[in-house]
Amino acid sequence: MEVEIVAGLTGLAGLAIGLATGLAVRVTERAQRVVTPPATPGGLPPGVASVLSVLRSSAVVLDAEDRVLRASSAARAFGMVSDDRLKVDELLAMARLVRRDGEIREAEVQVDAGRGRLRGEGRWFAVRVAPLGSHGLVLVLAEDLTEMRRVEAIRRDFVANVSHELKTPVGALALLAETVEGAADDPEAVRRFAGRMQHESVRLTSLVQDLMTLSRVQGDEPLPDLRPVSLDEVVVEALDRGHVKAGAKGIELATGGEDGLKVRGDADLLITALRNLIDNAVAYSPENTRVVVTTRQCDDGYAEINVTDQGIGIPAEDLERIFERFYRVDPARSRQTGGTGLGLAIVKHVTTKHDGEVTVWSKEGSGSTFTIRLPLLHPPAGRQTPHSQTAQEATP
Repeated sequence: MEVEIVAGLTGLAGLAIGLATGLAVRVTERAQRVVTPPATPGGLPPGVASVLSVLRSSAVVLDAEDRVLRASSAARAFGMVSDDRLKVDELLAMARLVRRDGEIREAEVQVDAGRGRLRGEGRWFAVRVAPLGSHGLVLVLAEDLTEMRRVEAIRRDFVANVSHELKTPVGALALLAETVEGAADDPEAVRRFAGRMQHESVRLTSLVQDLMTLSRVQGDEPLPDLRPVSLDEVVVEALDRGHVKAGAKGIELATGGEDGLKVRGDADLLITALRNLIDNAVAYSPENTRVVVTTRQCDDGYAEINVTDQGIGIPAEDLERIFERFYRVDPARSRQTGGTGLGLAIVKHVTTKHDGEVTVWSKEGSGSTFTIRLPLLHPPAGRQTPHSQTAQEATP
């Protein structure tokens, strides 16, 4: 009897131990299942911060209370975020709609520069807003479209300006041709109108040539086959091409400065740029004045070509825009001189292609000085004796 009791108690003890062991195992497994990964700074889900750090777009993460959990430096610089709040009303409204229905939304939004650190007319962004997880988090991504919109606006303006500039000589040629046909019995009228047709055709040819030159130098591609170029030869050739226009107004073309300066570049483009400056100087100078072209070596390893005139000068408010395509300080005078409005734009792009720059000093009534700065190929060992001679004297 006692043996049976002992055996029963032993069995109950074993059963109790087995139950306890099984319960402990289940509790342990359950505990392992409910352990959550460590939270990342700012309350973001694991891995989100790492992904946001490599995105090129401006990024903002909002919590369920519209507080900013994380914002890229670009988002703050563009004025989207201040402290822990999203400051753009359009973006905040989109975030609330996304949080409500879980649908991704996209839009183009303008961020007023007055809200941020930038100055100007504001910036445009392509915005994409999406839910992030299931706890009310919302992700806002914004891609800056400002530069693209600026380029598109420039392209539209360029096409419009080209169309207008081409329409004028083409229309004039058509009208003159019709007039010549009607005046076939009047030789004097035919000669007069034929001269006008020749003038308009030269203007049209100049415009097409300038457009071709500008398209060549305004892109990002480097110039091919750059070679050593003598600035002395550039000056002589550019002055030679300007003799006719200068002689018609009695304007003296003179040179001065240092000999032997060389740069690496495209000789034809440099001659075109300098010729445009000389043509402008002649066109906007009174009769019987002087235009001087000088070269000099700078101490910083650059060479300068200066074109100085005694012309009407440029108003201060126009100085920052004169290198824009088709920009004219005085449109009526420019049409009288036959300019295309592309000369200074070509000068700017040519010098930029040669790792240089063009600057201008001008005062109304006191003339102007345009300066082209180019890196020297090999600075001369010693300074040369300044020379000065008029273009007329240099011509055989």
